[in-house]
Amino acid sequence: MAVTSAIVLFLVIWAMVFLVAIPIRLKTQGDVGEIVPGTHAGAPETHNLKLKAWITTGVSAVIWGILFWIITFEIITVRDFDWMNRLPPLSETE
Repeated sequence: MAVTSAIVLFLVIWAMVFLVAIPIRLKTQGDVGEIVPGTHAGAPETHNLKLKAWITTGVSAVIWGILFWIITFEIITVRDFDWMNRLPPLSETE
């Protein structure tokens, strides 16, 4: 895996985990009962985005490490998903 591929993989994992983590323990203004005039009741009162970003980074690093290991040691390859046999056969040297 190239360096660029590894970075892109980490960023995609990070974004997906962050989108999952954002609504966890989110308190809205409607939940607290203190709605600021001009805002929606679903607007966050406390969101703790900095803490969630750090937790997301840790979780993403673990997931990335597992996927990096799987890809690097070719435990799962593209050929495993070639259900229609469209890839050419492997040569003798591979």
